[in-house]
Amino acid sequence: MTDAPILIRSVEILSDDWAILKKFTFDYRRRDGSLERQVRQTYDRGHGAVILPYDPGRGTVLLVRQFRLPAYVSGHSEPLIEACAGLLDKDNPETCIRREAEEELGYRLRETEPVFHVFMSPGSVTERLMFFIARYSPEDRVGEGGGDRHEGEDIEVLEMALDEALAMVDQGRIVDGKTIMLLQHLKLKGL
Repeated sequence: MTDAPILIRSVEILSDDWAILKKFTFDYRRRDGSLERQVRQTYDRGHGAVILPYDPGRGTVLLVRQFRLPAYVSGHSEPLIEACAGLLDKDNPETCIRREAEEELGYRLRETEPVFHVFMSPGSVTERLMFFIARYSPEDRVGEGGGDRHEGEDIEVLEMALDEALAMVDQGRIVDGKTIMLLQHLKLKGL
């Protein structure tokens, strides 16, 4: 084994449907120098981007509400309230999130500002998510939003006060991690 902390011994594709589920068997060099054989699975659906548009003059943000099967089967029966997001689909993060904002929110955003580039669930999911914020105003609305019906999306656009959204986090009504991070970022920055 080299100086690298792991040596991959085998990779098995368990599923290649909506995403790719792989099983890795590898040797891991522990901090004490000993080797340990481990088996882990990774779920790869590509990388993504998320954006939270805000109107500083009115103190509002744009969010979406949509059904999420993983949340439902985990006991959360209500549709989730989230920041607008999507998979990159071979685009760069800014192109992706501008497309998603028009498709989901019905807004054409002028300037986007990157704020984080993070792994959301690195224990098993390979996705890295680029976070953005952007100013918006009612004049930026170019459509109804609602998502792409051909992709199975049925999205409700929500405009609410930032403080109301933060109160919904405290009440357990907003439970999506990426959304909570962006709402708190706006509040901390005083935007």
